[in-house]
Amino acid sequence: MADVTADVTADPAADLAVDLAVVFGGPSPEHDVSVLTGLQAARAVGARCLYWTKTGEWYEVGPGLEASAFVEGVPQGATRVQLLSGSGFTSEAGRFSRPRPLGVDVAVVCCHGGPGEDGTLQAALDLGAVRYTGPTVAGAALGMDKLAFRDVMAGADLPTLPRVLLDKTTDEVGFGPPYIVKPRFGGSSIGIVANVADLETARALLDANRHLRTGAVIEPYRADLFDLQVAVRSWPQLTLSAVERPLRTPRAGGAAGEPDILGYADKYVGGEGMASAPRELPAALESGVEQTLRGVATSAARLCSVRGVMRVDFLSDGRQLFVNEVNTVPGSLARYLWIDPPLSFRTLLSGLIEEARARPTHHYTVEGADGTVLKGAASIAAKLA
Repeated sequence: MADVTADVTADPAADLAVDLAVVFGGPSPEHDVSVLTGLQAARAVGARCLYWTKTGEWYEVGPGLEASAFVEGVPQGATRVQLLSGSGFTSEAGRFSRPRPLGVDVAVVCCHGGPGEDGTLQAALDLGAVRYTGPTVAGAALGMDKLAFRDVMAGADLPTLPRVLLDKTTDEVGFGPPYIVKPRFGGSSIGIVANVADLETARALLDANRHLRTGAVIEPYRADLFDLQVAVRSWPQLTLSAVERPLRTPRAGGAAGEPDILGYADKYVGGEGMASAPRELPAALESGVEQTLRGVATSAARLCSVRGVMRVDFLSDGRQLFVNEVNTVPGSLARYLWIDPPLSFRTLLSGLIEEARARPTHHYTVEGADGTVLKGAASIAAKLA
């Protein structure tokens, strides 16, 4: 785990919020990376830790644990907790006792992929009346839906590659092979298959690849394009990080010098999330290309209602740029990108927490539900007649 102790004060949570809790884990393929991000964040701000297991249970765990404590699942000494509508995080109800609120003022969301990043967790926190960092329900859902995201970008005239729905009835896509097939709903690069030769093969992947069974998209595979990424944070004002060019690992069996997609191993196998991945930072780009990228990233983030810190991912050949996707809860919360001017992890987290307190996401209202419709309604039996 990265050394973040230089950012820690004697009472690091005292000036940030009352009762912080870092939430991490969850039933997602990116569970392990989420544990790393969560433990880093908890060390940086001195918060309590709420661990979401692979099977969906919640536990409070010690903030000083290392990643190895989670290899077999729930660490020793963990205490079972619950997330309840209207009550937030509570102790587990006993045989003769009711659940007791934990008093979590702000939840720092460090859950990558799956229900932690598609709006599911955000909706549960809204119903629990818990303020939290990161995307809203709508922003998270849009960021996780690759088809809807691309259509929103194209509708705003931002540069994108073609991307269409792939199912077993797809017999025409409007562009030629080779193709790249991706899960429609999913984070990172898990489940992506590049350099697919034809549509028949692409359709066959729908049964062979478990990550594609809930939905898939297809787009042109461009071996000439490389990745560029920039982080955007929304508080105290919209700010962009340095631009990075992640470096890819050559694909086993690929032709010499053949570029490949940025894979899960490229991003995370180093052990600290994206913070340990090989990269060119800042990326060596022509000034005009970088200026265009920053303008497009700003527009993309605003269209996705950026909240907290978001990473906008591009594909480029060095001249052209294409918006590829956004990551609304990026690995390591993109802390490694803030180098010019340098921004400490603690300062980055402080902004997320301040925003969560100043701009809570839940704002439900019952205005208009004054009983008038109920008073004038006929019997239910009459309505069913």
